[in-house]
Amino acid sequence: MLRASTDMSWDFYCHQLHSYILRSGFGSDVSISNALIRFYVKLGSLNGAHKVFVEMPHRSVVSWNSIISGFVGSAQFSKALGSFLELDRSDIFVDLFSLTAALAACGPLSLLRLGRSVHSKIVKSGVENGIVVSNCLIDMYGKCGSVEEAMVVFSNMIDKDIISWNSAIAACAKNGDLKQAVCFVQQMPKPDTISYNELINGYAQFGEMEEAVEILSRMPNPDSSSWNSIITGFVNRNQAREALAVLCKMHLENLRTDEFTFSSILSGIAGLSALTWGMLIHCCSVKRGFDTCTVVGSALIDMYSKCGEVTKAELIFKSLADKNLITWNAMVSGFAHNGNSSRVLELFDQLQLERTVQPDEITFLNVLSACAHNRMPFETAFHYFKIMIEDYGIEPSIEHCCCMIRLMGQRGELRRRAVELIYELGFGGSALAWRALLGTCEGCTDLKLAKIAAAKVIELEGDKGYAYIVISNMYASYGKWEDVKAVRKLTREEGVRKIASYSWIEVVPYSPS
Repeated sequence: MLRASTDMSWDFYCHQLHSYILRSGFGSDVSISNALIRFYVKLGSLNGAHKVFVEMPHRSVVSWNSIISGFVGSAQFSKALGSFLELDRSDIFVDLFSLTAALAACGPLSLLRLGRSVHSKIVKSGVENGIVVSNCLIDMYGKCGSVEEAMVVFSNMIDKDIISWNSAIAACAKNGDLKQAVCFVQQMPKPDTISYNELINGYAQFGEMEEAVEILSRMPNPDSSSWNSIITGFVNRNQAREALAVLCKMHLENLRTDEFTFSSILSGIAGLSALTWGMLIHCCSVKRGFDTCTVVGSALIDMYSKCGEVTKAELIFKSLADKNLITWNAMVSGFAHNGNSSRVLELFDQLQLERTVQPDEITFLNVLSACAHNRMPFETAFHYFKIMIEDYGIEPSIEHCCCMIRLMGQRGELRRRAVELIYELGFGGSALAWRALLGTCEGCTDLKLAKIAAAKVIELEGDKGYAYIVISNMYASYGKWEDVKAVRKLTREEGVRKIASYSWIEVVPYSPS
């Protein structure tokens, strides 16, 4: 009954069955628990599935495979691999489904060494020549950047299906071997839309937009994914106007748009801070019924935040029934971008209380950035920095390190402690860390520390311009004009130039009232 109800998507009936199972004492039955895990995975409730899994007194390989594939299907690849490794250490033998699910999780995380380890287990099990397994191996090696190993698997295949060919095309295209990808399209018996889409993705990824557009114009039966790839390619190249032109062409030709079309174009508009265009696209998404979709809602939050309309962004955030981590990060980033540090911390605390999703390194980067830019007490920022490491096991990145350096730079007594932090976190060889420290010195009187940081920036990055400007400005603040002249002379002799920055902004037309 449970399997049939799951297949029929009778969710309410399945919940009733679960309650009956618990009351009747059948919760310890392995096959019934497996069916419950399958139901919750299909429902999209990984928490419910994991709760059933954890409470099982005995588990079969089907139980493990169900939870692993559930994590993979919801893009929780680290949890999927954690479960796979736990299964591998248990008394239960992994099977073909366990191994292919592990491969599917290794690719997106670029875990080549673990992928090779799984490959060796497949070889030992004697199933490496199966089409499904070979396709998974090609996909994994391609996503991990090892095209050579992907091609070895592909060439050793006795039988190839269309997925094999498309996986090989994707592996080459993703890693820049576009000529080989084109050759595969020409060699395969019947290339389909996915084959051409992989080519478009490859050309767009490496900035060859003319070739990508040419393939789109010549391919048979392009779908929305084909057009979305072109839009995304232009957006990633900071060519939002060209992306908008593609969207307009889709509209004029009555081509189908989907949620990914809108999320991609909104990302480009956010980069331009073009509020008028953003509101127009928002109206289009409402008309198509995509505004309540999580991926579009998250993009709308990001767009309105970057256009300075954080109130509208918050209204959209509150209206979304389903929020994923991207949604939360977009709203946290929105408050941080607009200088509302108190709301950043409030929202982070709310995220922790809800426990629906876990904060990641991006969440904490937004929190620390808000603390740094709004000159919050160092102790507040350090509290969240400590939570990140100790409670969530997130290893600090160079960006986290730079945020902490800026915060320390705001407190004179902590500025020299920043040097220790750089080495403690293992970023002594990173020019970015020393640039951040040099930047904090510009507004203080610690010339000795500034010289240390400047020397490291020049040594590691070779960027003398920024270092010379900061040191020159500090000499000027001390009134050491001879030293200022000496630094400026050195700047001229070495041909160092300060390049002026520029940006585009949307100007609202003046309308007298």
